[in-house]
Amino acid sequence: MNKKKGQIDKATFKQIFRDNWEEFKRAYSKYNTAYHDRVIRKMLDCGDPEKAGYATYLCLDCGEKRKVAFSCKSSFCLSCAKVHADEWSSFVGRRLFPAMAYRHVVLTVPEELRVWFYRNPNLLSPLMKAGHECLVNTISFVKRERIELGSIVVLQTAGRSGGYNPHLHILVTSGGFSAEGEWVGYNYLPYDVLHRKWQYYLLSMIRQEVKNPKIEAAIDQCWKKYKKGLVAWIEKGKVPEGGKGLARYLAKYVVSPPISVRRMEEYDGREVRYWYNDHRTGKRTREKVDVLKFIGRMVQHILPKGFQRIRYYGLHASSKYGRVRAQLEEILPKECDIQTDTYHVVPREKFQQRFIGAFGRDPFECRKCGGAMELLTIWLPGHGVILDRWDQIFTGETDERRHPRDDRMGKGHAWSRQDSEVQLSLPLMPVPI
Repeated sequence: MNKKKGQIDKATFKQIFRDNWEEFKRAYSKYNTAYHDRVIRKMLDCGDPEKAGYATYLCLDCGEKRKVAFSCKSSFCLSCAKVHADEWSSFVGRRLFPAMAYRHVVLTVPEELRVWFYRNPNLLSPLMKAGHECLVNTISFVKRERIELGSIVVLQTAGRSGGYNPHLHILVTSGGFSAEGEWVGYNYLPYDVLHRKWQYYLLSMIRQEVKNPKIEAAIDQCWKKYKKGLVAWIEKGKVPEGGKGLARYLAKYVVSPPISVRRMEEYDGREVRYWYNDHRTGKRTREKVDVLKFIGRMVQHILPKGFQRIRYYGLHASSKYGRVRAQLEEILPKECDIQTDTYHVVPREKFQQRFIGAFGRDPFECRKCGGAMELLTIWLPGHGVILDRWDQIFTGETDERRHPRDDRMGKGHAWSRQDSEVQLSLPLMPVPI
């Protein structure tokens, strides 16, 4: 269990929960729910073929057989975080308008109000809506007319230390439509106006949503303390360094686990030590906390069941997206000189491409003879074998069709199940079904 600095691994993260989850639930009844149990169990079972299910692959050239356990594909799982981030960036990338420049805006919640969001997760939905409305109002104020923008709003609840710090990452279009249907662009977002606008929209939303007399004191304190408005960060320029991959650029900040495995240094059964870069001091800070406190810092970021972390507003709303995209493809290249300063849409990569990029080899290539591996069976717990392609693969017709390059098997050659009982393991990655 004891590990030297820098030697902690993903298995240790699971061990922390195996050792202490039941005790944590007894100490913090808020998390003693069937929903939280399912999330944790899913993470613990990730990569276990008997609990998560598996697929078997077979090389039709030499008979090599491999069993590949399914992963949980959860953002809470350190093993699946990269895959989850890749899928997120691909999904969001496909929703960006081609030839459109986007700005990255971060809207924060002051420390005095964060506890209200922690106690009442229902505030998170109106928080996301308020972020979009704030940007629309800010640009409309600058342009002196109502402008309908498009935005993709992403909720993040974790701060760098793992603490509860709800804030919004917003990808907002660099222009919008006026009431007359004309395209109106903008070159900058005024910081001072945005700070004050965000303060007004956030505090007004909280006052409307929270039915507790004590909230008034917290709101009044924020008006008095933050005389210049609340913190709102705007990325300088239109693009990150390199100019490509906006969604991938944000993924590591938005959908990664609260604390990655590379920042965890030690677990001795009672305490966990990890580090983070403090944005206030600009220095690396190390913390050693009780294991139950560490678990609490992790699970407090599990969003309510069914909650959508990514939401689309304005021109990006699902009801308008298709029509607006077609319209923009007609007018942007003609009326807006922004084609060269734009985030590029990230193409969706298939599992095979992601695997080759991560490990430098084809997961469907037989490591024994170099032949192509074929999906043979899929087994899921509680269901048994849900796919069995044995008969389909080993008919004479299938052999001819699948092996035009090689006649080593020979037409009509029949492999028996006993011929391919050797089972090897692959890295625990999602398997395409």
